Amino acid sequence: MGGQACVFYGAAEFSRDCDVVVLATDDNLHHLTAALAELQAECIAVPPRDWTTLERGHAIHFRCHHPDAVGIRLDVMSKMRGCDDFGELWQRRTTIQVADGFDYELLGIEDLVRAKKTQRDKDWPMIRRLVDAHYDRHQDTPTPQRNRFWLRECRTPEILVRLAAENPDAAIELALERPLLLAAVQGDRQTLECELEAERLSEMEADKQYWTPLRKELEAMRRDKRNRDGG
Repeated sequence: MGGQACVFYGAAEFSRDCDVVVLATDDNLHHLTAALAELQAECIAVPPRDWTTLERGHAIHFRCHHPDAVGIRLDVMSKMRGCDDFGELWQRRTTIQVADGFDYELLGIEDLVRAKKTQRDKDWPMIRRLVDAHYDRHQDTPTPQRNRFWLRECRTPEILVRLAAENPDAAIELALERPLLLAAVQGDRQTLECELEAERLSEMEADKQYWTPLRKELEAMRRDKRNRDGG
């Protein structure tokens, strides 16, 4: 669900971290615990490896020490702001089969874009690359579903104007949830660029607000850890 998924989707991002979203059932967490043991993964930072924190929206961070994965950081989550629950994510997943004989289950492209809408500046260029790469790959075989995805998430003014011209009814309909599409319908690129930036800042603020209570929990955990460790 992170940088590694972006690589699979063609929006290359070098990363030695691996971010995963899991179904936090007792049976599944038992399997996850066994996998972490095989990876010789230690929990780093806070929160500690208390799986109940996943349900509150926290990520739990690990560092792997197995010789085949030494130094790799593994971040585990079960909930993300703006994303549906795991069952819905699983239904929309993308399965990639590669030459090593393994199947890799990726967060669906639309869900990956939603998950990348964070307060981190570095995530926003990646959103643009993800959607643009998807558009470049499929623009010759558009479908109503693809057109709606591009209209909802594209951050390149030129492409948005083109999409709105080709799909005016869909653009006007989706403008109810993404008002900047009206500027795309009108071909007003200057206004479109300003509204894309305003949209980005609004999403970043929403993510900041989402994480504010969770950060307070993390701060309390750090204080408790320092107290237990003797300061």
